[in-house]
Amino acid sequence: MATISFEFEPSTFSALRLAPMEFAREMRIAAAVQWYAQGIVSQGKAAELAGLTRSDLLEELFRRRIPACQVTAEELVDEIHGV
Repeated sequence: MATISFEFEPSTFSALRLAPMEFAREMRIAAAVQWYAQGIVSQGKAAELAGLTRSDLLEELFRRRIPACQVTAEELVDEIHGV
């Protein structure tokens, strides 16, 4: 497993009212949700990146008002009709 390190001023954590470990967890979730919303990763991969179950990721998407379904209505119609 790879490790990535970031340096932040201590005031960053108090401004966000998060402990360093909570801040790191929030960064993982925020990145995974953003990449999912952009269509870069699947739900399963986003959940893995965030360190969440897929069910927990879906709850997080709902909480952040990100659509869980990334397929357009037109794509669904095409899929139904086998196009």
